[in-house]
Amino acid sequence: MSLDLANYQGKVVEAVKAFWGNREAARWKQIESGKTDQGERAGVTGGKNMDGFLALIKDLVQLNGLEGAEIHLQRRALTLPGFFRPTKLWDILVINEERLVAAIELKSQVGPSFGNNFNNRAEEAIGTGIDLWKAYREEAFGPIPRPFVGWLILVEDCTGSRSPVRDRSPHFPCWKSLTARHTLTDTISSAGSSYRNNSTLLAPCSCHHAPP
Repeated sequence: MSLDLANYQGKVVEAVKAFWGNREAARWKQIESGKTDQGERAGVTGGKNMDGFLALIKDLVQLNGLEGAEIHLQRRALTLPGFFRPTKLWDILVINEERLVAAIELKSQVGPSFGNNFNNRAEEAIGTGIDLWKAYREEAFGPIPRPFVGWLILVEDCTGSRSPVRDRSPHFPCWKSLTARHTLTDTISSAGSSYRNNSTLLAPCSCHHAPP
């Protein structure tokens, strides 16, 4: 049985348009109220920026054999147990016949402060993935088949997100060379892999130095 991709390419385009439209609407709403957050935060406090992606994920679930599944989008029903921390709040959970089918996290990264924030995003992706799979191995969700776990991030395409990461450490010259060509996009892609196989961000090095 082939997958029905729910015209995802067109819906992603609309989701990205909605993301920027919702950010701008939130910013103007704050300006009109006279209570404006500083910097980019003014565009994110509305809380609806990624709703287009939530709708796409919901369509994908319903069109591929899980018409009767419970798709939770409301905050009160989005908590799962962890292992290294007691609970984790997700953006979308799919439950079918009282079994966890999927858990998905949605994030966004918009400039200009990429350098101040992308480490946090990488740590969130790695930590959440490792925590959930450890909880799964300990049967925190019961004896269920391996669920689908996803982490989707929308990154603004601009100079800041495409610029190499600079490392000012005087040690480990081989790792300095690696980070000099490592962009935010590379980091996010690597971090997301922790959801699949708990791999790390550090790429192998051809010289004899161990990673810091």
